[in-house]
Amino acid sequence: MSANGVVQIVVFLGALVALAAPLGGYMGRVFAGEASWAQRVLGPLERGMYRLAGVRADEEMGWKRYAAALLLFNLAGALAVYGLQRVQQVLPVNPAGLGAVSPEVSFNTAVSFATNTNWQAYGGETTLSHLTQMLGLTVQNFVSAATGMAVLAALIRGFVRRTSEGIGSFWVDLTRSTLYVLLPLSLVLALALVSEGVVQTLSGQATAQLLDATTGADGKAVTQQVLALGPAASQVAIKQLGTNGGGFFNANSAHPFENPTAVSNFLQMLAILLIPAALCFTFGALVKDRRQGWVVLLAMLAIFVPLAFVTVGAEQAGNPVLASLGVDQAASALQAGGNMEGKEVRFGIVNSGLWAAVTTAASNGSVNAMHDSFTPLGGLVPMWLMQLGEVVFGGVGSGLYGMIAYAIVAVFVSGLMVGRTPEYLGKKIEAFEVKMASLVILLPAAAVLIGTAIACVVPVGTAPLGNPGAHGFSEVLYAFSSGANNNGSAFGGLTVSGVFYATAIGVCMLVGRYWVLIPVLAIAGSLARKKVVPAGAGTLPTHTPLFVVLLVGTVLLVGALTFVPALALGPIVEHLALSGALSGALSGALSGALSGQ
Repeated sequence: MSANGVVQIVVFLGALVALAAPLGGYMGRVFAGEASWAQRVLGPLERGMYRLAGVRADEEMGWKRYAAALLLFNLAGALAVYGLQRVQQVLPVNPAGLGAVSPEVSFNTAVSFATNTNWQAYGGETTLSHLTQMLGLTVQNFVSAATGMAVLAALIRGFVRRTSEGIGSFWVDLTRSTLYVLLPLSLVLALALVSEGVVQTLSGQATAQLLDATTGADGKAVTQQVLALGPAASQVAIKQLGTNGGGFFNANSAHPFENPTAVSNFLQMLAILLIPAALCFTFGALVKDRRQGWVVLLAMLAIFVPLAFVTVGAEQAGNPVLASLGVDQAASALQAGGNMEGKEVRFGIVNSGLWAAVTTAASNGSVNAMHDSFTPLGGLVPMWLMQLGEVVFGGVGSGLYGMIAYAIVAVFVSGLMVGRTPEYLGKKIEAFEVKMASLVILLPAAAVLIGTAIACVVPVGTAPLGNPGAHGFSEVLYAFSSGANNNGSAFGGLTVSGVFYATAIGVCMLVGRYWVLIPVLAIAGSLARKKVVPAGAGTLPTHTPLFVVLLVGTVLLVGALTFVPALALGPIVEHLALSGALSGALSGALSGALSGQ
């Protein structure tokens, strides 16, 4: 690990915490209805929206009604995105004249953007019209992120309220998340990105004269390059702030029209983790104990920071195969060194490796380098970060409520140790809460492993593989890990636009989102009905370094027990084979078994 890499990571983390603290306090006031200056500016618009929709600002919903409203709203959004794709050829704002999207890809994309996954089984600039991107995808980028924030707000109310049947109004939480948080931040970031060269236009394309003419596949001379354009900056801003990640262009944030400079790269990385980190401070503010927010944030950082260093370090170490060929992979003033395959020269090793850790720690999924080209250990870390359940920062709202589910399990285990009913933030944690928290943790993991197993044993699952053996298995495992944990990034090398993968990963995205949201809301409703229990001698303090260790241990232990066997068949065995630690015969046998030979 170079000194330059260490400095860049430290500067990034310092800027993140410095911005997250005030933003978290502001969001706490938004959810409490106390953001006075913001309400003076945007309050009339908020009240007008309520009147138009027939919503009362003081309305209270039980958890089942809250869940029903959420599901119906998300279903309507998914149907709208599906319909736009199927008829986009007859709709306006389609300068490239793109045709209708196939039913399976339309289904996959509609589910993907409704669930905040933004998995893309298509190339954006060659598949979707500007209208579909703006009216369909960008709108879902806002409301899917706001949905996660709304569920978190409901869960926090469950801890704060006493003997209450209500956990707030989904419509109010959705509106305030969008209007007071996501829209203003997106406007500022979009303007900053445009100033750095991110494109924002309704034009369909531009042409550039080639310095050296070439010959096309038809044998004719090619003297110009056609460049796809579009309203990218507005989508890039919310794709990062909302931990969405779907790229306007197929190359995502590696594309120079989405991410042209080192400044735009830094701003986008900050945007990915900004709201998830800030919500930790929001949590502390709303439960009236800021130490609780710091504990959760420190637990996230305790997992993220070492894994980020592992990713960057593994890529800086280079590829042993290239080293054996005499390729110079040492970092110097003239080159980034290390494994530069699949990475942009303008970003280099550190910003590519750090982005990979950031985007998979959050359920963002945007990429500025191709993860399929990472070294085995460099690719293992992003995969495992997703498999931990997207709780190390995670998605906006969803990461924190996932981590709170782990905290419930942690206090339950500690309660068993001392023979006392566990408590968290003054509420007794009983069998119902533990069962629901277990569903939150285990259902996405089951979707990953079951989906991967099926894909590896049926011909329609193995046929689209671009690589045999351990790496091909890693591609499949990564794809299902990304879908079931609502991340959306991909290893690449795996064709996922066919019926099997489009449908299977679409189902996994639904499980990873809604089969988690419902148990979380059930926990919120159960806790809201309970009285506050005064802390006693047997109460485990949840604001101490000891609880940080207990929480981190719970997350890592569950993640290791669940996924290390699968990882051993993919990136771990590939690393051993690449480093020469695995005998040639054994490596060949494993490769043949994993490729079905």
